[in-house]
Amino acid sequence: MTQAERLLYTAKVHTTGGRDGASRSSDGCLDVKLSTPGVPGAGTNPEQLFAAGWSACFEGAMGIAARRMKVVLPADMAIDAEVDLNLAGDAYFLRARLDISLPGLERGVAEALSQAAHETCPYSKAVRGNVDVTITVV
Repeated sequence: MTQAERLLYTAKVHTTGGRDGASRSSDGCLDVKLSTPGVPGAGTNPEQLFAAGWSACFEGAMGIAARRMKVVLPADMAIDAEVDLNLAGDAYFLRARLDISLPGLERGVAEALSQAAHETCPYSKAVRGNVDVTITVV
């Protein structure tokens, strides 16, 4: 870590059993059963967890962008995230879509906010160049 960097938070999660196991955070706030996507099971899966985390983080990044642009985000804004698990040969990979709903904002403003958020959101940065991502203002 450089002098300009500072650690803001560390998530600590213990997982056992892989896709058919369980994950629990060190503070107990997250305690979920896991199940393989597409098969009957009582748990969630890594793709759903990723979609939830990314969309929540992205919404936070949109708030930062809105403050910088002096724009008020609508109270009923929403993000629908879809994360696809794909297989090509024997290689797994992800594709993702974020559909951003910003009712009442001009389309150009909404698209500028979405682009700014995509540039700063840590999840977006993590997948850039590794995951095919489509961001759409709906």
